[in-house]
Amino acid sequence: MVTEESINVVFDEPNVNGEDIDELVEPKDVSQALDDTHWIQAMQEELNQFERNKFWELVQRPTPRLEAIRMFLAYAAHKKFIVYQMDKQAPRAWYDTLSQFLTDNGFTKGKVDRTLFRIQDGESILLVQIYVDDIIFGSTNKELCDKFSNLMQGKFEMSMMGELTFFLGLQVKQLKDGTFISQTKYTRDLMKKFGMEEKSSVKIPMNTSVKMDMDADGKPVDQTRYRALIGSLLYLTASRPDITFAVGVCARFQSAPKESHMTVAKRFLRYLKVDSS
Repeated sequence: MVTEESINVVFDEPNVNGEDIDELVEPKDVSQALDDTHWIQAMQEELNQFERNKFWELVQRPTPRLEAIRMFLAYAAHKKFIVYQMDKQAPRAWYDTLSQFLTDNGFTKGKVDRTLFRIQDGESILLVQIYVDDIIFGSTNKELCDKFSNLMQGKFEMSMMGELTFFLGLQVKQLKDGTFISQTKYTRDLMKKFGMEEKSSVKIPMNTSVKMDMDADGKPVDQTRYRALIGSLLYLTASRPDITFAVGVCARFQSAPKESHMTVAKRFLRYLKVDSS
């Protein structure tokens, strides 16, 4: 149980300094960034933050599985509270610094998911999930969300991004009737990456007459590109379980992919095109 005194200690008012760079046009590559004095200044400010917060130590940090994020959103929908997102450019030591800060101020770290933190104040609960340099959080008491946001902006100079709408390739729409997630944008980006935008759609993910084997005499394809496609398709199974089995079959041939395997794998994108258009 968290006392009123302890919750006041945790949520101090922020004192934020620094310029807002949200209106700057994001450069497409490093060379463009280095030609823009505003971005050089922004990058230097990030380095200054690392120095001030002593983030230079390189350590292994845990990251939540996609299933954990879905469970977080499901719980929020069940309890009917909004999930928010904050962002910070941070190195590997960020997790340890933030984890220590939260536990020192009354938060409890999850025993199974070490990236999940919670704190309770009477009947109200505040949940915080860390993913690399992003934080999503929500509470049954909106006031706790506001105090937590102010705290993080003041302590770590984080950026408040408002209600969660896009996270880890998931499009999130929070409504009174429930929370809806999709991967439509992720799918379209994938089609563009693999040159499938102009291809016609198909009604089934894999042709029933296809028999997948090692195809020893087949023409080899770029292994890195094939693995990238399979990895992206496996990630899509979070919202498209209908392709799980077929993608799993193609995943067996990542060590020595052939043109026949790539053709079958790309067909999945043509199948997904029906719902993403």
